Amino acid sequence: MAGVEIGWQAAGMSGVIIAVVAIFFAGMGVYGLVAPEKLVAPFGMRVTSADGRSEVRAVYGGFGLATAAALILAALDASTLRDGVLVAVALALGGMAVGRAGFYLVVETGLMTALLVAR
Repeated sequence: MAGVEIGWQAAGMSGVIIAVVAIFFAGMGVYGLVAPEKLVAPFGMRVTSADGRSEVRAVYGGFGLATAAALILAALDASTLRDGVLVAVALALGGMAVGRAGFYLVVETGLMTALLVAR
């Protein structure tokens, strides 16, 4: 279609930013699904039940993969989805950052800022 930019290359630097954030979420998602106990261990949390593993898999695994998919769709279809997805994911990252201190506060704030700049 003439005049419609579709694809990673057409998106330029903002496409790279979106890809990096999508990879972050995809990595978290896969790790959350395959190793829920290990994912939460750095936070001093222990997963001791099937329900606990299910919760970590849902929140970190499923949500991470769904967010990565939304970001990929936004990067591939800049004409309709991009702004809404980027703002929604940036707000989710900002919400997570509010409750953090230290390293993950910096990571989530940085990713949030990067997505807003990529808009």
